[in-house]
Amino acid sequence: MRRLSESRLFNFIINNSTGILFVVILAFFALTAQNFFSLDNALSIIKNASFIGVLAVGMTFVLLTAGIDLSVGSNMYLSAVVAGLLMRQFDIPVWMGLLTALSIGGLYGLFNGFCVVVLRIVPFMVTLATLVMGRGIGTFLTQSEQVDLPERVNEFGQLRLLGIPMPVIVFLIVLLIAIYILRYTPLGRQMYAVGNDPDAAKKAGVNTDRVIWSVYVISGIAAGLVGFVLASQVMRVDRSFGESYELDAIAAAVIGGTSLFGGVGSALGAVFGAILLQMVEAGLVFRSVNLYLQPMVKALVIFIAVFFDGIRTANIAQQRRRYIRNDLDDTDAPVSSASLPEPKPVSES
Repeated sequence: MRRLSESRLFNFIINNSTGILFVVILAFFALTAQNFFSLDNALSIIKNASFIGVLAVGMTFVLLTAGIDLSVGSNMYLSAVVAGLLMRQFDIPVWMGLLTALSIGGLYGLFNGFCVVVLRIVPFMVTLATLVMGRGIGTFLTQSEQVDLPERVNEFGQLRLLGIPMPVIVFLIVLLIAIYILRYTPLGRQMYAVGNDPDAAKKAGVNTDRVIWSVYVISGIAAGLVGFVLASQVMRVDRSFGESYELDAIAAAVIGGTSLFGGVGSALGAVFGAILLQMVEAGLVFRSVNLYLQPMVKALVIFIAVFFDGIRTANIAQQRRRYIRNDLDDTDAPVSSASLPEPKPVSES
């Protein structure tokens, strides 16, 4: 009985590691950092987390299929650069600039999907190459100069709905769309199936190539959206725009419970992961932690999340093997004579 209770406690901690980590960190900073636990700070954390949050939601789709997208930061940069240049040179309206950024992001993801699905290149190597390629194309278009956006873009970025800032509104819309796709559409269920076992999914009739292609397009569109929204906040796009955002997006998704091995994760978990990362950064600032030590603390949180992800994945695999072994044992069990049907009498001819 004691071993059973310990096993249940262990499974609870592993399966709810994100929530437990969130509560522990929130309680720590609330008790040790003055004015951290306030409404203004909470709203600031959510707003700052919305950019990484949208990227993390898009990254979740890719990770669910056991892929990865290292190019979202460069995608942000290139999408914002192209949209900014068109708005400056051709005076196109803001909504057309937004559509341009979404289109560039989608095409970026489409190219990643083409290399993974058609050329059969490992996703890590594909997106690592396009990470460099996208930033190189953006630098070529700008000649390494900063792109200043027109003032009408700032009006879009400063819009509020019922007092809610534009980045948070975009964040909520993306989250609701992602939840709907993953929970209520065949494509969402197919993503989980491909991540769990692509061969079995293919035998079940799932077009695995289409699913994999679609997740990179979704991730690319999310990156283009974040690039435009972030540019509308800072009103400029320079060479460092979007750098290292891909790492934060992956970290937020994994902290939120998405497995690096595919088949496990949720959009809502990615949201908690993004808020948790931003909460750590804000808490370190409130506690006046040395600027050079802040990345180390953030890395420690990511390490803990990946550590729990590895244990959770191994635990799920062990449970599956146990179920399969039990099924085999039931199949190979000897049949008792009591369970055999009685022989029918042979009629005399």
